Amino acid sequence: MASAKGVYVTNCPDKNSAAVAELTFGLLLAVDRRIPKQMDALMENRWDKEEYSKADGLKGKVFGVVGTGAVGREVIKRAKAFDMPVVAWSRSLTDANAAELGVRRASSIDELIEKCDIISFHVALTPETKHLLSAERMRKLRAGAIVLNTSRGSVIDNAALVDALKSGRIRAGLDVYRDEPNSGKGKFADSLREVPNWVGTHHVGASTTQAQVATANETVRIIEKYVRTGIVENCVNFAKESPAAYELIVRHYDKIGVLTRILTELRESKINVHEVHNIIFEGAKAAVAHIQLDTYPPRGTIDKISAHKDEIIDVKIVRLQPMS
Repeated sequence: MASAKGVYVTNCPDKNSAAVAELTFGLLLAVDRRIPKQMDALMENRWDKEEYSKADGLKGKVFGVVGTGAVGREVIKRAKAFDMPVVAWSRSLTDANAAELGVRRASSIDELIEKCDIISFHVALTPETKHLLSAERMRKLRAGAIVLNTSRGSVIDNAALVDALKSGRIRAGLDVYRDEPNSGKGKFADSLREVPNWVGTHHVGASTTQAQVATANETVRIIEKYVRTGIVENCVNFAKESPAAYELIVRHYDKIGVLTRILTELRESKINVHEVHNIIFEGAKAAVAHIQLDTYPPRGTIDKISAHKDEIIDVKIVRLQPMS
């Protein structure tokens, strides 16, 4: 709807990444030290230090990060602070990027699964990432592995996760679920409710005061910049690919009305203009206009544009899309 009415839609990337990363490690510590169960025991007047002294610890565990966007990078920093070697995988991660992050790059998610004691998911939900941790991959997890998910519930095959947790072969820390209530309050009916060996939160990874203030400040900054400059930062609804088939490139003298006349000629030829970029050369005597068109202009239109030698230096047309 916004795109159809020419309304800009922007976001505030990275402003809640630290919050999600913090919760990721909160879940991890809660799983490893069984913090929720310890608290339950205390509230029930039970003291059981012998039982709850049993914990693996995190130092030296191989930490796997699936997705190396803003949140994934924040998680990597914290994993390294816990003295855990990090293995990372994403479709876009290169050896050079991995070296900059100080991690080992896995060539596939399957390789990452085989090498890691802890696996944390930080990917968007797309058709390609749905059930990225599938039943088959779940079976390949190391015994005692911890799975963390603060991205989207359906990144993990829920039925396979339930079976693995029920068997006690793995543990999990989850902030997101396949079956979440549609509102802020409601009944949690996910089948995970019936199995042990996991701790969970209420899809609150990004919900800290710090993150909300940072997002609000970024929102104000984006609006202020638009008001001052007309530039819209982080716009998410610009066309990813222009529908234009041709580009009309006009080098012209920087005079009043030149672009108006060019666009008028195109309009009268019933040619739709998709985008216009006019760049001024040093000294502001001449400019070049890049005008993207949906169809090839008639020869007569080009002749009319070129006719004003006191305004036009050169005109040419290039094809933007290959011929079918």
